[in-house]
This record gives sequence, structure tokens and C-alpha cells, in this order.
Amino acid sequence: MLKNAQRATATVGSTTHERIKHDIIFGLLAPGAKLKLSALKEHYGASVSILRETLNSLASEGFVIAEEQRGFFVAPVSREDIEEIANLRVLLEGHALKLSIERGDADWEGHLVAAHHKLHLMEVRMQAGDVSIRETWKRRDWEFHQALIQACDSKNLLALHSIIFDKYLRYQMLVLTFRGDEAAIEHKAILDAALSRDSATAQNILETHILAGLRHALMAF
Repeated sequence: MLKNAQRATATVGSTTHERIKHDIIFGLLAPGAKLKLSALKEHYGASVSILRETLNSLASEGFVIAEEQRGFFVAPVSREDIEEIANLRVLLEGHALKLSIERGDADWEGHLVAAHHKLHLMEVRMQAGDVSIRETWKRRDWEFHQALIQACDSKNLLALHSIIFDKYLRYQMLVLTFRGDEAAIEHKAILDAALSRDSATAQNILETHILAGLRHALMAF
């Protein structure tokens, strides 16, 4: 009975963490907003103890600010922050991509092709002006970039990249940046280079892709 209760508490905590993080990334919880435990308890249906644990965890990831005597706040945003995040993503994802291309097998290639196909379908709809699927579009984008680096064989690298990617995504969602054809062409070029096992070309295009996205976001910031 005790183990079942502990398992249930852990599940609620994990779900609450993902829901609050999602709402921060997609702008439902605005930058700088105070996170009042009473309101969060009512909205997310979690206990105060779970909420405190969740917010402290999100603070360690950089999505929440914990201030002594003042409580918890959604992390603020700035031009300097997104520039740093983009540059970190270039370093982490570029290195992971190189390792993944060197180590990936046929299953990795198949998963990568499938992930790109799903992303391309969403890109076509976004290009047609269907912004209602923006969350699905970004989920497919995340899945494609994850598929690119999945064979790097480093849990720590993947975990760090996941946090940085989510921070980068948060900025994109705040300004709803979509570069249209340009980004879609870059994705296809990265795919082709990865499948050709040309890590240098893939890394160069990836860097161009990330920094172009940064410039596009800054123009709308």
C-alpha cells in the first residue's frame, strides 16, 4: 500500500511538473508572473508540497525564479538570454549531431526520415497560414531535432540539450516566429547531410539554422 501511494505521488509530481513547464514554454504563464501556490493548487489539482517541489525543480532548470520571502515567479525573458541560449544550443546540439552521425545505425536513419516527414507536413500547413497547429508544429520540430542527435549515446548530453531546446522554444512561442520556406529547406538539408554521414556539413547547416531562427526571433522581440 505504501509503495503504491509513493508511486501515485511521484506520478502526480511528474505530471504537474510537465504541465507547469508546458504552460511556461507556451506562454500561458507569462514571464515574470507570480506563481501563487493557492491558485496553482486549484488549477493543477496538486498539493502544496508537490507544487513546492515542482517549482524548485523548475527553478533548477531555469524556468522559474525562487526568491526568499517573496515566493516563486516565472523566469523573465531578455534579448541577452535568448542569445546565450541559442549559442549554447549550437554548441550542444552540434556536438551531439556529430556523435550521432558517427554512431547512428539503420534504425536511427529510419526514425530520422520519419520524424522529418512528420515535421514537413506541419511546415506545409504553417506556410499555408494555419497557425492553429503551432504547438503540433513545434512538437514535430522538437522530435526531428531529437531524432538527429538520438544516436549520440550520451544521456547527460541529451538531458542538457532538452533543457536548452525548451528554453529556446519558449522564446519562439512568445513571438510566434516561423521563417517559412527558409527553415523547411534548412531542415531538409540537415537531413540529407546526416543521411550522407557528412557531419561537418550537417553541423554548419544546423548552426546557420539556429542562428537564423535567433535573428528572426529578435526582430519580433
